[in-house]
Amino acid sequence: MVFNSLPFLVFVLAFFLVWARIKKYNQLKWIWIILMSFIFYAWWDWRFLFILIFTGLVDYVSGKKILNQPSKKFFWLWLSLGSNILSLVFFKYSGWITQLLDDMFKTNFHNQLPEFSLVVPVGISFYTFNSMSYTIDLYRGKTKPAENLLHFFAFISFFPHLVAGPIIRAKDILGQLTQNHVVNNLQLLNGVKLCVWGFFQKMVLADNLAIYVNDKFSIVSMQTDAMVWWICMLAFSFQIYFDFNGYSTIARGLAKLCGIHLKLNFNNPFLAHSFQNFWQRWHISLSSFFRDYVYKSIGGNKISPFRTEINKWLTMLISGLWHGANLTFLFWGGIHAMFLSLERLFKTIKIPRFLSVFVVFIGVLLAWVFFRASTIHDAFYVIKTMFRFNTLSSFNSIFFSSVFVWLIVSFLVVYTPKHSFLNIIKKNTVFQIICWSLLILSCVFLRGPEQQFIYFQF
Repeated sequence: MVFNSLPFLVFVLAFFLVWARIKKYNQLKWIWIILMSFIFYAWWDWRFLFILIFTGLVDYVSGKKILNQPSKKFFWLWLSLGSNILSLVFFKYSGWITQLLDDMFKTNFHNQLPEFSLVVPVGISFYTFNSMSYTIDLYRGKTKPAENLLHFFAFISFFPHLVAGPIIRAKDILGQLTQNHVVNNLQLLNGVKLCVWGFFQKMVLADNLAIYVNDKFSIVSMQTDAMVWWICMLAFSFQIYFDFNGYSTIARGLAKLCGIHLKLNFNNPFLAHSFQNFWQRWHISLSSFFRDYVYKSIGGNKISPFRTEINKWLTMLISGLWHGANLTFLFWGGIHAMFLSLERLFKTIKIPRFLSVFVVFIGVLLAWVFFRASTIHDAFYVIKTMFRFNTLSSFNSIFFSSVFVWLIVSFLVVYTPKHSFLNIIKKNTVFQIICWSLLILSCVFLRGPEQQFIYFQF
């Protein structure tokens, strides 16, 4: 059940019809969140619901033991981490690992795996990270425990963020789930606006850009023109941004309608003036998770400059593998680690801000090649072709195509100064109504072919 589908619209209406009557009662609203979230998740494959329940139970019990048995809290922490990591490895990486072993040693491990282990449960990386953060923060004394099992499962299964984030921390939402937030008309309106803006980014911008991107990557070796690949990767850069930011914005809007605040997950990442700044703006909930629970846990920048670089590389490589069981993601993480190291090496060199924004954007765009390509071979072919500059024969076909139009719209959305534009809108109610009406009409009449959200696969 994806956000941009008719079943989800019916699901949301049913959820809020009951929510309006029970939101004052903690136990009832927690049960309702859990029930509806389980239905939402089981829509893909009901069997994988048991993984969510199992890891959640282990983390809840481990959390209680960490508090009640301080002398054994290290054991309970690692029981929690182990169960989550093992489930990730089994379902997300076992097929890839066995295939690598088969290729290296001419074995037959891959064919001996059970069929269900070769299907990645949707959103497994997100809800395991949500759940792990709970036990880690309890171990560190940075959060309060859930009141009971219902309270805990309402936190990890809350459907707006369940399958594609943003990753949330227990300390940010457990307290909100115990409060009776009176959602006034202005908050309702803001929640609806967030949903509309999210749907516009996903259905109109991302899905229309995806047509060109998918077409080119379906026959990589047939594309020999440098301009085709520069345009394709430019389109993919905007596609993945609008796809994921669209999802995160819809999730924040749905949560706001419940009186729950989810933190911003993207903050104008294509205006980043450094690669470090990019990771402070892109998928903020994930980058902060790796910073707090991986980078700092292995020493961060507290040991030595050399060890700092090692820790940075390890963190980025792990982040790359988190995105998928493929060498392409490992390369993608390594490329960003290299950019961060080079940036630190040449940090004394000052260049104009507009130029640094451009350099970062081009670096991120080139790294996306490895993120989007199916194989390392395809990724290197694309990179090689991009710098061949052999012909501009595709200029006319691109200039007069729909992708050019959507790229122009994307540039305007990303680079129009938002504060000045919003100030103009706020001062004119009629203009507000026209703008939001146009966005809604665009979602109805200009939407692209329905595409699954990119981050569902992670």
